[in-house]
Amino acid sequence: MRARSGVPALLVLFWAAACATGPALENRSEVTAPPGDSRHLTIGSAGFTESDLLAQLYALLLNHAGYTTKIISVTNREIYEPALESGRIDVVPEYAATFADWLNARSNGPDAAPAGSPDLGATMKALRALAGPRGLTVLDPGRAVDQNAFAVTARYAARHHLRTLTDLGRSGLPVRLAAGDECVQRPYCAPGLKKTYGIRITAVDPKGVGTTQAKQAVRNGEDQMVLTTTTDATLDGFGLVLLADDRHLQNADRIVPVVNRSRAGGEGVRTALGRLNTVLTTADLARLNEQVDSWRRLPEEVARTYLRSRNLVPDG
Repeated sequence: MRARSGVPALLVLFWAAACATGPALENRSEVTAPPGDSRHLTIGSAGFTESDLLAQLYALLLNHAGYTTKIISVTNREIYEPALESGRIDVVPEYAATFADWLNARSNGPDAAPAGSPDLGATMKALRALAGPRGLTVLDPGRAVDQNAFAVTARYAARHHLRTLTDLGRSGLPVRLAAGDECVQRPYCAPGLKKTYGIRITAVDPKGVGTTQAKQAVRNGEDQMVLTTTTDATLDGFGLVLLADDRHLQNADRIVPVVNRSRAGGEGVRTALGRLNTVLTTADLARLNEQVDSWRRLPEEVARTYLRSRNLVPDG
């Protein structure tokens, strides 16, 4: 759900041409070369609110550490990942399990067994093994996670004493689920809810992942539950609450910086971006998303205010 499309044709052609100049995977000397520490770094954003915010947070932290940065928006992983490999982008915010599965499919084919899992340690090990041969370094994950999540109305949760997905399964209630149409087959959606939690999914209403239409359908009682994400900033406005994934059905999609090793793999970048790891939580990220999406504040302004409030960059 995080792979966005709609890149302008001219931008696609530009990046396709630029990335074509990079060395072939099997010939890359930078895979074994010492990590680099370029002082001028390009940060990639995937073009949606959360990615824009993370890119701004990274830029501000790197600027504070003495780096010069610029941010570019490339809204397609098929384009920005090869650009990251070739060094035309130096840093991107990624999602551990999603990126592991994407690289795995690229390296081993679309039918390869999943590399991501609910186990963060196993996911990070698999991700780093896949990224390393491509000249990429995956830095340490932070506390924030943006993964699939399921929400019901607060009234429904209170009436049936629901706090977790286990509670919903034990209740035996029939559940019509608002989600993307792929939810019917995805192991972390309807099949997983049935198998792991015993939830009675009676139908999947194909209204999309976390869309306004999907959340309205749950608020109005047409559906009982909606598939969204853990950093959805609009749930309160629809009277919705998340049910905890207490049996860990969802993959470990922690926020992780991924860098080009030959240009940004040194200790300076690692230290600068690592300062965010113990601070930024899932709840923080949801609030930052809300300030951009609902309050119409600029991502750079929101990011700067947040980092100042946590004493990670100076005022002024």
